[in-house]
Formats: sequence, structure tokens, C-alpha cells
Amino acid sequence: MSLVDTVRNTLVPVHRDGWKFVAAFFVVSVILGFLWEPLMWIGFILTAWCAYFFRDPERVTPQDPDLVISPADGRVSAIAMVTPPLELELGSEPMLRISVFMNVFNCHVNRSPMRGSVRRIAYRAGRFLNAELDKASQENERNGLVIDTAHGEIGVVQIAGLVARRIVCWTSTFDHLEAGERFGLIRFGSRLDVFLPAGAEARVSVGQTAIAGETVLAEFGSAKGPTLGRRG
Repeated sequence: MSLVDTVRNTLVPVHRDGWKFVAAFFVVSVILGFLWEPLMWIGFILTAWCAYFFRDPERVTPQDPDLVISPADGRVSAIAMVTPPLELELGSEPMLRISVFMNVFNCHVNRSPMRGSVRRIAYRAGRFLNAELDKASQENERNGLVIDTAHGEIGVVQIAGLVARRIVCWTSTFDHLEAGERFGLIRFGSRLDVFLPAGAEARVSVGQTAIAGETVLAEFGSAKGPTLGRRG
């Protein structure tokens, strides 16, 4: 990545939900500075990190109704056929689940993986296990959206993690979302699960880096078969 790309990806707008945290970090840093100056500089570094955490860059989303776009920045941590959470009311048959794990350095603004109408929003309280664990999908605090798309209903689940303690979702039932449109965020490390009906083929591999609003996770209606990955 060039220096220009690095600067462009780093110096991006801060999401409105993050400004209160940035301000709080800054105020605490100034107060600590009256006690001991080095603490102030440590606080300023943490303030800069907080602004970086809540960054909200523009993304270029592929406009193809057959594509499933990543809802989160992070690493593809799992691809499997799994029964969706009961609260989504997507049935008891296994669906293709693609999980994207976000660490504390990833952008945490979440985006819709496909164009469609929000049919259901289901929040469930739970634990705060490491979001990389497979059982986190069932045991952790989570918020699920069911989106009615051209290929049927899909599920998008925001899962709180070991550090994350606050799921934010600003979309509502019956809202229309475009692919790549922002719908929420999770504060300080977490995971997004996407549940897809029959006909979807994964286009990523476990361990691959995903970019919200840009990376194609899966595709409908293709005869190419699943994508295989290779480390190298």
C-alpha cells in the first residue's frame, strides 16, 4: 500500500456516535495532565486511537443483486452450514453462515450485505465471550436483522465480544437498505454473522481480510461452485 493510500485510509471522518468518546478521552487526558504531564501525553495517544476506532470511511460497493457484500471490516473467521438463531425466525434448516471477526483496530461501522427491506430486528441479551469462538454465535449478546432480498430472506447478526459491550443499530423494521448502506456499529471489538439461504456460494476463505461495503463474501446464481483458498 502506498503512502497516499495509507494517509487516505487513516485520515477519514469520525462517525457521529464516536465523538462523545473522543471528547471524553480528551477531557480525561487534560485532567491527568494536571496530575502528571506524561499521563496527558498517554491520554492524547489513546484519544487519537479512539478517533481512529470510530472512523467511517467511504466505500465503493459493487451494485449487483447477486452479490453478498461484507457487512464488516475484519477477518473471515468461519464459513459453515449452521442453523440460524431462533429469534431470526429463518427456520430450522442449516444456512450458509459467514462470520467476520473485528478486532479493536478495525473500522466498526456495519453495512448491509445486500439490497432489501428490513423485515425483523431481534435483540437478545447474552454473555461476552471471545467473539472468535464458535459458541459466541449462540451465547453472546447479539442483535439480528432479517433482510428480504431478491434471493429471499438473509440474516445479519451483530455479536458483542469480550471487549465490546454496546451494540448500536439505527435502522428500523421496514426500512429499505441498499447494499453497503450503514446500519449500525459495535463498540470495541466484535463479530458479524451473515446467514444465507440455498443458492449462495462463498467467495471468500477463512483467514481472508474483508472490507465492509466492498469485499464480496458470497454470490447467488453462479455455476462456478465454492471458492477455495490457499495460503501463500
